[in-house]
Parts: sequence; structure tokens; C-alpha cells
Amino acid sequence: MSVNDASYYYFAKNALLEAGWAQNVLFEVCRGHFVSMTSNSTALAGAIHLAGPVLPTMANVHSHAFQRVMAGTAEVSVNPNDSFWGWRDVMYNIVQKLTPKDAQIIATALYIDMLKAGYTQVGEFHYLHHAPQGKAYSQPEEMALRVIEAANVAGIGVTLLPVLYSHSGFGGRQATADQARFTHSTQSYLDLHNACAKALTPELCTSKKSHAQSLHKLGICFHSLRAVTKAQMNTVLHELDRHKVVHIHIAEQQKEVQACLSWSGQRPVEWLHNNVDLNNRWCLVHATHVSKQEVQCMANSQAVVGLCPTTEANLGDGIFPATEFEAANGRWGIGSDSHVSLSLVEELRTLEYGQRLRDQQRNRLHSTSQPSVGDNLFAQARQGGNQACDVSLGLTVGNRADFMVLDEANPFIAASHPKDIMNRWLFACHQNLIKDVFVAGKQVIKNFTHEYDEPSRLAFIQVIKKVMYNE
Repeated sequence: MSVNDASYYYFAKNALLEAGWAQNVLFEVCRGHFVSMTSNSTALAGAIHLAGPVLPTMANVHSHAFQRVMAGTAEVSVNPNDSFWGWRDVMYNIVQKLTPKDAQIIATALYIDMLKAGYTQVGEFHYLHHAPQGKAYSQPEEMALRVIEAANVAGIGVTLLPVLYSHSGFGGRQATADQARFTHSTQSYLDLHNACAKALTPELCTSKKSHAQSLHKLGICFHSLRAVTKAQMNTVLHELDRHKVVHIHIAEQQKEVQACLSWSGQRPVEWLHNNVDLNNRWCLVHATHVSKQEVQCMANSQAVVGLCPTTEANLGDGIFPATEFEAANGRWGIGSDSHVSLSLVEELRTLEYGQRLRDQQRNRLHSTSQPSVGDNLFAQARQGGNQACDVSLGLTVGNRADFMVLDEANPFIAASHPKDIMNRWLFACHQNLIKDVFVAGKQVIKNFTHEYDEPSRLAFIQVIKKVMYNE
């Protein structure tokens, strides 16, 4: 038996399994997956004791890694009608300054912080493709390779979503100069996608971190209905693997909805429903402004809605009708998008509190089978994240052995019965309580720290100074 075939054992006093909380659980991990787990067990000699409640980790369904560098810098009023569109102009200016090395440094620091937040897979909605002024790099997939390498160094799984972005508005309007680093023709996008597929094939990877390649997935991505045409979407969906996940920004802003109505006579989700095979492969990012009919058609399609509560709040997007969507048995996941926050807790709390403020009622996102709001939020976000990122995360046999351990030194965690832990964590705790994180059985966060914390921190400081302050 090779070293890679050896089993490793972990023991937890309390663990949140698929069926609910269990005590004295012995996990067996082999080749990065759970091969057995036994409740009401005793620790084997040599088993690693996990000091705190053990939870499954989460997939972050929506990330623009490079935007982390500007987090918190657009909070200065320059217009009494500040909106997403003004923020976008700031982002366009910053993106022109980024080199491939800068992008990798930003993504590495970001992904380390994601791991600390309990995310072990990230859907990277990747549209920063070219050099400034839009010239392709000698290796056109250069920027995508930087994302992959950042994920390898951090030890996180990435669902890479190379983006087709061709136009500046509905009906195939010509892209602007500010968008030159993003744009592809249909054929050059297909070529990029094929290059990314080769880069994510483990046996073809020459990276020193090649063992991490098995964590990665590849999906299809359209930036938005305003950035692609129907013909482009049909060609890409026909040419690429019909089993891959498909992501798209949709109905984030009222201005976008009105522009879509003017162009087509239909709302964005309505148009998508009527013109493509909307099914469980799709992740509809934001979908903030939808009608009752669109809520029902999204739920019926079994597509995942990718909610990004802290970014949507930061940009003033609006409030997604989450209670109505859950009542229709809709599926949703969460993403950190522009990364003004990297707190899984804050994303879920913001989602619930937004519904409470809108409805002027308490305890909005729950179900008949799960009256606990915290447990319902966590379960729904995890299931939607798995589907949208094409992974299986959760404490069950056969799944990738990803898990996290909460800090048992915290009074709310130490004193609470297991049934109360999720609500205590999500609604009463404000510091990060995720002490340890494991990905495919390998510990990547130990006592709140990552092995590359210091070099990553120092490199990121220099990129912030250069990009944001020209130092």
C-alpha cells in the first residue's frame, strides 16, 4: 500500500453530519475523501482530536478576485445619486493597473482569507483576460493560470468560470475602451476555455502544487445578457460540455431590467427562461429584481440563485425576495463577489436581516422541517453552493474531506448545546470563530493561521500601495 492509500483518522466530540448533530464521531479519510464515519465511537490510537464543534465547509459561488484590492475605497460620495454604475467606473480605472503578478498576489491573499472564513471551494467568475488596451498575452490564458496558481498555493478548490464578455449593452453594442481587458469573440472564448481545461488536467500540470489540481472544476460563464448575444450563448452551450455548470450575472440593477425591457420587451430572467434551457446547471448571480413569475420559473428550473448579500448591500443593489423564493422551493447559494466582506457569517446574517427589515418581521428564512433560522440558512447555502460549484462538500461518506472546527474557547460555543450552536455562531458572534480548516483531509488553517500568511500579507501590501496609491 502506498503512502497515498493510507487512512487518517479524526475524532470530534460534536459534528454536524448530513442527518444532524452527532456525538463522538470517528472520521476515516483516505485519498482526500471520507471513507467512513462512526458516531458514538471512541478515538483510535493516533486519531487526530478536533478541539471544537466540527462543521462542513462552504462553496463560495461568486468571486471577482481582483476586486479585493479596492475593497473599502469606494465609500466616498462623489455624486448625490451614487450607484453601482459609479462604482463600476472606479473599478474600471483600477483594473487597468493590474499585472498578472499583481492579480496572482491579490488572489492568493484573498483565497487564504476565504479559507479562514470557512470557504473551501470558490466559483471564480473570471473576466480579467488581457493586457491593458486589450492585447492578448502571448499565452492567452495567462490570467486564468494566475488564478489557478493562487488557488494551488492557498490550498483552496476553485471552480474556474472563464467569462465570455463581448459587448457593452443589449443587442450587441460595441464594447468600450474600459472593457478592452475583458472582451472575447465567441471563437477566442472557446479557445480560452479549451486552454483552461488543459491547465486543469492534473497529469498535464507542471506546477509544484499539482496535487491540488484535483480540487478544481471548470464551468461556462456569460458575463450578462447585455454582454453577449443569443447566438453567442447558443454556440458556446452547443460546443462545450453539456454537463458543466453555467453562471451569469442577471437582473442585479433596475437600470439593467429597464434596458432589457426596452430591448426585448421581456425582463432579464424572463428572457433567459424563454430563450435558453434554464435548468439545474445554471447559477443566476444576484437576480435581485425579479417578478413573481420570474421567482416561480427560477424555482421550477432548479437553477441556483447566487446571492452576494454584503456586496449587494454595499452597491445598493436592492433586496432579493428570498422568503418568496424559499417558499417556492428555490435553491440559492452565497458568494462574496467584490469582497468587501469575507465573512460567511456576515453574508448569511445580512441575507436574513435584509428580509426582516423589508418585512418588519423576525425569523424569515426557515421552513416547516427546519424552524431554526441559522441551521436553515447554513444548509440552504451549502446545498446551493455545492450545486453551483459542481462539488460535494458535507460530512458524509464519499465526499471530499473538507471540514472546519469552531473555537471551543468562545463562551457561546463552549456552553451551548449542539442544537443552538448554529444560531449562536451566526447571530451572536462577531469575531471569526473558525479555528481550523481542512481541505481534502489536509489542514490548511491551523489555529487561525495559514502557512503562507506572512509572505502573502507582505506582497499584498505592496500591491495595494502600487495599484491604489501609485507608490
